[in-house]
Amino acid sequence: MLSSLRIASRRAVAARNVSALRAASTWANVPQGPPDAILGITEAFKADTFPGKINLGVGAYRDDKGKPYVLPSVLKAEDKVIQSRLNKEYAGITGVPEFTKAAAVLAYGADSSALNRLAITQSISGTGALRIGGEFIKKFYPGAKAIYIPEPSWANHAAVFKDSGLTVHKYAYYNKATIGLDFEGLLADVNKAEPGSVFLFHACAHNPTGIDPTPEQWKQIEQAVKNKGHYSFFDMAYQGFASGDIHTDAFAVRHFVEQGHNICLAQSFAKNMGLYGERIGAFSVVCADAAEQKRVDSQIKIIVRPLYSNPPIHGARIAAQILNTPELYEEWLKEVKEMADRIITMRALLKENLEKLGSKHDWSHITSQIGMFAYTGLTPEQMAGLAEEHVYATKDGRISVAGITSENVGRLAEAIFKVKG
Repeated sequence: MLSSLRIASRRAVAARNVSALRAASTWANVPQGPPDAILGITEAFKADTFPGKINLGVGAYRDDKGKPYVLPSVLKAEDKVIQSRLNKEYAGITGVPEFTKAAAVLAYGADSSALNRLAITQSISGTGALRIGGEFIKKFYPGAKAIYIPEPSWANHAAVFKDSGLTVHKYAYYNKATIGLDFEGLLADVNKAEPGSVFLFHACAHNPTGIDPTPEQWKQIEQAVKNKGHYSFFDMAYQGFASGDIHTDAFAVRHFVEQGHNICLAQSFAKNMGLYGERIGAFSVVCADAAEQKRVDSQIKIIVRPLYSNPPIHGARIAAQILNTPELYEEWLKEVKEMADRIITMRALLKENLEKLGSKHDWSHITSQIGMFAYTGLTPEQMAGLAEEHVYATKDGRISVAGITSENVGRLAEAIFKVKG
């Protein structure tokens, strides 16, 4: 028998070996990732006990009471889907056909020449559409495996394209001095880029600035892109939600196609239908002809299959009901305009309240910008000052106009006036 001393010694050795194994864990060298800015805002907002606190970091529509809003047309469409007692079989790799066909018509227009030569797939909202597009460009684009995105752009754009294997470049977009579009810088960068470069354009309601080119400026951008032989990738996350009119918001996409560009497009139905958690989107490529469409479609399926096999069906069925049922479609058009109009009204009220307080600053950019987000022109230090006033938003001065209500707009203006004057 082993002595008690020897047993104790062996136990000590075993304990040291376990400790060594723990120290040499497979994931011991995984670094801590940087904090998420929006999550940080949300946590700070929740921890604040001040009754008049304001959250302007949220990237989802809110009603005038600051509550999440489900569109009545969505509720009706969902009831129809549920009452239909449809099966839960897999969708095809490219999704629910009734949805993708209607999504294409919504984006390109019912009379578009693109519809008969379009390769389209349902995606995991707009983010998934961008990722499919990035993968497709990486595999098949004959030019440089790179993409130009605006500076600034939606925070996830660079990450999506880098993870797709593309090199990400920036082109001028925001003029800090005017809090407006740097149109000359944008055109200069389009003209300086290597011929045949890929450019990402926000179709409408540029995120994060809310600054869009005018139709005339879009025409000049199109001409510059054509002259250099560049390829255009559009991200349209806010069709209808920006101006309140689906055709106005699709102007750039449709103009480029009309001028002969075989673009690709990422669509999202999170904002304009309020289907945030359903993750409904579409990715499409305008092809030269039906034969090319068939080949492109086959390769999109090959990309999608190992990513997520096939997309979810419930939200796509809801969107399809709205887009394909005339009375629901008309109701939805009115509702999306009401959401856009509320955003426009909050912009006007914020500007009006700031001017009433005696601010000498020019706040015209608040109303000239469009969509859910606004660039205030406030510095990181001033945004920190807003947080001390119980107003929470990102440090770059971006605010979500959806977080403004008729009840809190006065106090928001007072907080901005306090830090900016």
